[in-house]
Amino acid sequence: MSKQIEEARRGLSASELGHVDEAAPERTPGYVLLPGDPNRVPKMAAQWDGGAKLYTLSRGLTAAVGTFKGVELGAWSTGIGGPSTECTLTDLAARGTHTFIRVGTTGAIQENIHIGDIIINDSNVRLDGTSRLYVREEYPAAASYEVVLALVQACENLGLRYHVGTGCTCASFYTGQCRTTYGGYRPSRLDAEFEDLRQAGVLNFEMEGATVTTLSRIFGKRAAMCASVVAQRITGEWDETPQGEYNACLVGAEAIRILTEWDRKKAEQGKKYYFPGL
Repeated sequence: MSKQIEEARRGLSASELGHVDEAAPERTPGYVLLPGDPNRVPKMAAQWDGGAKLYTLSRGLTAAVGTFKGVELGAWSTGIGGPSTECTLTDLAARGTHTFIRVGTTGAIQENIHIGDIIINDSNVRLDGTSRLYVREEYPAAASYEVVLALVQACENLGLRYHVGTGCTCASFYTGQCRTTYGGYRPSRLDAEFEDLRQAGVLNFEMEGATVTTLSRIFGKRAAMCASVVAQRITGEWDETPQGEYNACLVGAEAIRILTEWDRKKAEQGKKYYFPGL
C-alpha cells in the first residue's frame, strides 16, 4: 500500500476501511463522475481524450481515469442505491476526491419534462434510506451550487434541453417510486404519495442522488447530479436509447472541465467561492 493512500485513510473507522477497494488505482483524481451502472464507465471513457485507463473493481464495479479536453478526471460506478453508493463515495473521499457528479438515468413526474431531457437536481427528497443513518431527516440533501452551476453551463455549451430542481431519491425501484410490483402488489398510499410529490414540484425519481449530496456535504466535499430522462411517468413513455445516456455522460465531463477552470481562477485570485464576476 502506498504512503499516499495510508495517509488518506487516517481518521476512518475500521468498518469504513473494510470497504476500501484495493483494486482501484492508487492515485484518484480530484474530480470524479459517479454512474450507477458499471457498463457506463467505459462509455464515459470513450468520450474522453485517448488513453483512459479502465479498472475492474470488486463486486462487479468499474472505474476509469483519464483526461477530458486536457483536464484529469475519473469515473467510478456505484451500483444501485444508497448503501453501495456510500461505499464508493467513502472510499473516494478517503483517497482525496473533492468533487463528485452523479451521472445517471431518471424518471420524470412533471408533464413539461420530455424523454431525453437532462435533469439537474440541486436538492433531493431523502428517501434513500442511507443518509438518514448519518444525520437527522431535516438535514438537507443539497447539492453544491458551484457544481450545479457548472452542470447548467455544460448543458448550455452542448445545446441540450435541461431542467433544474428537486428530485426524489428512493431506496426502491418499484414501490419506492410508486410503481406496481410483482403480482400486482400496490399499497394504496402510492397514488397519494405520487401526487403529493408532483404538487410539491419534485421533478423526478432516482436512487442515488440524496446519498451523494448528503454524505458529500457532511464530508466537506462538493457534489451534484445530472440524469437523462428515460421514463415519463405521466405519459407512460419509456426510451432508453444510447443518445440520452451519451448526453448525460458528456454533460458530466464538460462540467468537470468547467469546474477545473473556475477552481483555477479562484486559486489565482485567492477566493474560496466562485461567483459570476470572478
